[in-house]
Amino acid sequence: MAASMTGGCACGAIRYECSGGPLIALHCYCRDCQRSGGVAMSSAMGMPKDNVKILKGEARYYDVVGESGKIVSRGFCANCGSPLFIKLESSPALLGIKAGSLDDPDQFKPTMNIYMSSAPKWAPMAEGLQKFQKRQG
Repeated sequence: MAASMTGGCACGAIRYECSGGPLIALHCYCRDCQRSGGVAMSSAMGMPKDNVKILKGEARYYDVVGESGKIVSRGFCANCGSPLFIKLESSPALLGIKAGSLDDPDQFKPTMNIYMSSAPKWAPMAEGLQKFQKRQG
């Protein structure tokens, strides 16, 4: 993983920069990720919050109660609707970054698939990754 990554929303209203590598990189097949993105899974990486700098703009957040009973906050651009960030009440020191929002999405290197128990039969699966029926950690 590169020492520095940049990204932002589709319209350019929000820009960010991450230093260092992620603590976790995964594909999540939970129903909340499916509904919030309109896709089979969400590809994201967990960065230490202190390693992410918002360079421009401000995300709007929508909160849901996750399967753990804790709040999951999904950050998006209020202008174009691009999904960008995930905050977990259960892991306040982390900031989830949506892989598709990276300027170079090839910097994303997933290591696991989680919530496989919710994956639709038609969902694409990255082969060779660890698979978990529910969230780990």
